[in-house]
Amino acid sequence: MRPSSIRKWSNMLLLVLVLSLAACSPLLERLEPSRWTTPTAKVRSGGSLPEPQVTVQPVLAATSSPATSAADSPAALPDKGLLAQEELLADLYDAVNPSVVNVNITTRTGAGAGSGFVYDVQGHIVTNNHVVEDATQVYVTFADGTMVKAKVLGKDPGSDLAVLQVEASAKELVPVTLGDSDNLRVGQMAIAIGNPFGLEGTMTSGIISALGRVMPASSSRYSMVDLIQTDAPINPGNSGGPLLDSSGRVIGVNTMIYTESGTSSGVGLAVPVAAVKRVVPALISDGAYKHSWLGLTGMSINPLLAETLGLDVTKGVLVESVVSGGPADKAGLRGGTQQRIVDGQPMGVGGDIIVAVDGNQVQNFDDVVGYLARSTRAGQKVSVTVLRDGKRQTLTVTLGERPDQ
Repeated sequence: MRPSSIRKWSNMLLLVLVLSLAACSPLLERLEPSRWTTPTAKVRSGGSLPEPQVTVQPVLAATSSPATSAADSPAALPDKGLLAQEELLADLYDAVNPSVVNVNITTRTGAGAGSGFVYDVQGHIVTNNHVVEDATQVYVTFADGTMVKAKVLGKDPGSDLAVLQVEASAKELVPVTLGDSDNLRVGQMAIAIGNPFGLEGTMTSGIISALGRVMPASSSRYSMVDLIQTDAPINPGNSGGPLLDSSGRVIGVNTMIYTESGTSSGVGLAVPVAAVKRVVPALISDGAYKHSWLGLTGMSINPLLAETLGLDVTKGVLVESVVSGGPADKAGLRGGTQQRIVDGQPMGVGGDIIVAVDGNQVQNFDDVVGYLARSTRAGQKVSVTVLRDGKRQTLTVTLGERPDQ
């Protein structure tokens, strides 16, 4: 078996995983970087959005067939009004669309557009970091057509979230209702409202296809965790718009699609609303969010890797290196002491194996990254249980603040 089928590079807790929107899988298969894209509509340097290309199939008048009387026409079903699901979606759209905005930006090289939503009556708008990160000017257009200038109040590349500040009337500032992403189930309905290709107020629907996806952030070397996968069509311009449950509550922020064509292929990803609840208040108050940091690199252990390296366990995280002077180093965690070649590259082996954090069992590196992201803050103490020389030890680590680079 090829070494590449054994090796899995996990997100680093330094978290130094550098991937340009590529992901690794079953040990993770690598995806072409160009296929993962953040769905922000790009605009030529002229400034305005391109006109959508619409193909109309002409309807030709009959020239030789006799006219068909109404009595000869196929019978239609009796009009019973909207079906229950149609009624639900129509009511949901009427309720939520006033809260969804179009975010237009200009940069030094051109212009672009994404989506966003009203967070509160104080004029805070939530969108994606990648929508506004290079903006020199930002304008927000509300559902009724009102356009106002916006200020970027705070950005967090690590979660791909940003907050804008606008001054608008109470009529425009209709906040969304935040839902719960911690208790979602695969198969439940998912609805997206946004501005694909600059087409304001577009609603699409589908289901939650998977939960707990981990992908590199578009503008950070670190990874986003707990992403929601959906088959609701998401296209360029949807970035920053809400993903909703069937009650119209926000369960995520649309951020990324897997595509070979640049348009929806039925695989979209959204930042969970749990991250919005953690990050957005800090962006409003401080302009930034402080992610916790352990300060090590490692890889997930599986049976194939365990057999190759002669490990005693088949799950957990093998610590490859620790950052000198970082939290893990100060707590006494040990990185690799020897070099092995796997997949044609040297890697450190012989270090600690992390098997639990704060008593939570660790299956792989994603478990560590996810726990730190959703349950800890910089300065917090966590207990890290490791296997060292075949014996379990528990070390106390005071988490640091994650560096940008």
